[in-house]
Amino acid sequence: MMRNFFDRALGFSRRMAFTALFRAPVTMRNDAPIISFTFDDFPRSAYHVGGTTLKTYGFRGTYYAALGLMGTHAPVGEIFSREDLDNVVADGHELGCHTFGHCHSWNTAPKLFERSIIENERRLHELLPEASFKTFAYPIAGPRPHTKRRAARHFPCCRFGGQTYNAGVTDRYLLSAYFLEQGRHDPDSVKKMIDSNLEACGWLIFATHDVCDTPTRFGCTPRFFEDVVRHASRSGAAVLPAGDAWDIVCGKVSSSPRQP
Repeated sequence: MMRNFFDRALGFSRRMAFTALFRAPVTMRNDAPIISFTFDDFPRSAYHVGGTTLKTYGFRGTYYAALGLMGTHAPVGEIFSREDLDNVVADGHELGCHTFGHCHSWNTAPKLFERSIIENERRLHELLPEASFKTFAYPIAGPRPHTKRRAARHFPCCRFGGQTYNAGVTDRYLLSAYFLEQGRHDPDSVKKMIDSNLEACGWLIFATHDVCDTPTRFGCTPRFFEDVVRHASRSGAAVLPAGDAWDIVCGKVSSSPRQP
């Protein structure tokens, strides 16, 4: 019991640190609600199953890739191949950065973490010279404050977690996201999140990993995923990759298009 108390206290103190330090508040300028579907680690099923579902509804997603994992098998299943990388870009999806080595965002020294960001960017340019990473997602955990500061040198915005949407004023280097696997046994709670985001005129960033019939604890089933995509489509929110959504949120693009 005492160990659980200290673990909770440590988690709270870490969250307070990366939430309070090196903040970059941005007043959101979207005039309509936005939803983004993002996939961490980029398992093959996230593209072949999740991407197919998005394409059926006319949507595009964001795939946060750690290029050092390409062609390997990870706790979230088989990771993307070189062909998958090419096809994701060809289909109009966004590639996001997840560090080269899938570095733990708290346990990795900030300097080494930044090196892994740079290496991921370098490797992408070797594989796809015309491609670039626009957005970033912290792997595994919340970032150390100085890791957050270093990531900010390379991206206009960075995504974390938090199980909520962004509305009003948000920290551009600690954007909130809702991990679908945490709601896969309660579909109504996910739909309520979509509805709440609609009322708040916010930006709801969904995140998950594998999408398959027997998902890992980090993923969800195709049926569940499609149910969420269907509800998002019917909500009337604009469904956009994270980079496109950011352009709207920060005012680079004047308004967010509604879905037909």
